Amino acid sequence: MYFCGFWVDSKGRIIKKFVNYLFFSTKLRNFAPVKIKEVLSALERFAPLPLQESWDNAGLQTGLTETEVSGALLCLDVNERIVDEAIAKGCNLIVSHHPLLFRGLKTISDLTDVQRTTMRAIQQGIAVISMHTNMDNARGGVNWRIAEKLGLSGVEFMSAKQVNGVEAGSGVIGELAEPTAADDFIIAVKKAFGVECAMCNELLRRPIKRVAICGGAGDFLLDEAVKNQADAFITGEMHYHQYFGYEQQIQICVIGHYQSEQYTAEIFEEIIQKECPGVKTVIAETCTNPILYI
Repeated sequence: MYFCGFWVDSKGRIIKKFVNYLFFSTKLRNFAPVKIKEVLSALERFAPLPLQESWDNAGLQTGLTETEVSGALLCLDVNERIVDEAIAKGCNLIVSHHPLLFRGLKTISDLTDVQRTTMRAIQQGIAVISMHTNMDNARGGVNWRIAEKLGLSGVEFMSAKQVNGVEAGSGVIGELAEPTAADDFIIAVKKAFGVECAMCNELLRRPIKRVAICGGAGDFLLDEAVKNQADAFITGEMHYHQYFGYEQQIQICVIGHYQSEQYTAEIFEEIIQKECPGVKTVIAETCTNPILYI
């Protein structure tokens, strides 16, 4: 017998609490279909397109926005293998960090990976949305997630600005819970991001407390990190000559472009699950990092 949210037997003993299950399953059944344009709007509310750099091409890449979402595959890069994974997992939407159409296409054929990927996505009815430097520059975006993985507190933009009344910025800076020796710091970073090696300048001979971050190709912010009195600077890639001249001034730690931004898909998932409940989200299993460490 069911009574007041509980199943009870003939002697009045509780068999199973059932009310939470009923409430949850009813909510699932009542979710309205979500269109691709609604997911796009949710992502752009979090990271508005005006936040992207002038050279970028974030936003909708391919697809029909009035189509209902069967599932969203979340990834860093879009290639043919990612499209195949979307098909296999019943997803007609791909949300990536790096744009599929970074540069304009004059031909869509089978000549290049980008052309083949674009053609396959269109043929299979798969929409592609990319949130790139707008997600880098948004509060709570890529760099904030890196800081979270490192357990930093007091995180703020390293170089803040206002774009159409929206707070934005390049890179973030925050503090470790405790001052940490340089070698221990680098080991902790490698562990947090699962990297096989980190490229660093000479080890700092003072404890590291204040850490600056810019995911991806962030070497343009190295001097800004020094200006903000950071003890360490973490980024994804940096030019050779920029390692010179910072000995005992700041600890440089370069962990790889893909590795630094690999958790971006988690941000996409949180946005979609919050703003578009009921949409199936799948973080891609396909590794698109083109660099091998041998």
